Amino acid sequence: MRHIAVIGSGPAGYYTAEACQKQFGDAVRVDILDRLPVPFGLIRSGVAPDHQAIKGVSRRYEAVALTDNVRFVGNVMVGVDITVAELMELYDAVVLATGAPSDRPLALPGADLPGVIGSAAFVGWYNGHPDHAGLAPPLGGTDAVVIGNGNVALDVARILAKSRAEFSGSDIVSPALDALGGAGIRTITLLGRRGPTQIAMTPKELAELALLERAEPVVDPADLPSIAGDAELEPGLRKTLGHLRRFSAGRSGKPIAIRFAFFSQPVAIEGSARVERVIVERTRIDASGAAIGTGERHAVPASLVIACIGYRTPRIAGVPYDDAAGRFANEEGRILPRLYAVGWARRGPSGTIGTNRPDGFAIAEKIAADIPGDSGRVGRPGLDALLGKRGIDVVTFRDWQQIDAAEVAARRGDAPREKFTSIPDMLGARTL
Repeated sequence: MRHIAVIGSGPAGYYTAEACQKQFGDAVRVDILDRLPVPFGLIRSGVAPDHQAIKGVSRRYEAVALTDNVRFVGNVMVGVDITVAELMELYDAVVLATGAPSDRPLALPGADLPGVIGSAAFVGWYNGHPDHAGLAPPLGGTDAVVIGNGNVALDVARILAKSRAEFSGSDIVSPALDALGGAGIRTITLLGRRGPTQIAMTPKELAELALLERAEPVVDPADLPSIAGDAELEPGLRKTLGHLRRFSAGRSGKPIAIRFAFFSQPVAIEGSARVERVIVERTRIDASGAAIGTGERHAVPASLVIACIGYRTPRIAGVPYDDAAGRFANEEGRILPRLYAVGWARRGPSGTIGTNRPDGFAIAEKIAADIPGDSGRVGRPGLDALLGKRGIDVVTFRDWQQIDAAEVAARRGDAPREKFTSIPDMLGARTL
């Protein structure tokens, strides 16, 4: 029997558990630990609430969780309630699947002004993550600046622009829905250092902007490349440029503008007591493909700034860390003997949810190669004894099902659920 501990219950964690089941069959026990009492990681707290179809993948993880040899161990913080070293004494292998939930710092003068927020915090706020439920972003002003040209920036802009009615069927939490419903924002500027052909947004998500009730995307035609070169582009980018060209046709009169500011890098954030403007420098693309400043600067009004510039994996005591990459130091998933990393904790914040599946299967194969047989480690019973001795209130998958049922019962209208936004409320929803 092999005993494996997976730290993190998001896609990377559950794909790893599934892979270990396929690799070892009945001869494996997998415990999935998470610091929250609720599973599924970024499916619950990262995917946009109006993208319910994407969240449906959690049904696959639930099927894995309900098997006899996989167990959810929630409300346990590795590094506080139990150390990685202790887990390695108990388990044959420990796999870090903690994701990258922390914002990459915005290294600009004025980045500490009130009203400047990281995307992890903002996304966590409207998704009801307990760490960010009390954020209270300033939505009363008219001008928001979103720094970044990826899908997270696009999600943020879309959420800011939607009317209350457009959140029908979503699981956005009520406090965020109410706050956004009273927002005064009329211009959302998306700052991107490079141009339309380097955009990291996907065509499907871009197309959604054209369907918004009260907001419209705006692109400066001068920023677009010649249409003659479109035929040489890969199909996805060609579709992206097609959307951007349609966005450059001019305003139709909707009250909110989502402005794409290409070739624009922020160099400072200014304001007296809070953010008031972002100083932007015009860029150009050099021969190597890098964006370099031209010296031409202007100010963009901003009552709210949301930085969507990437994420970092939090450190865990005793685990080697790659500061430059913002993730655990590893060689193809191996950190130390019997200690592994998968997903964003291994490779940084890149790829889609599905990208984590081959990651998990690769690590399962490495575990099989590195640990050819039963090591005699105690695994699950040892964890239970240690956590019990320390008085840790462990949440099981059955407990999660009770929390889930309570959230579904509390839903408003056609929403799929009303999420609990505090850990005590989650724990209180169980029938002990």
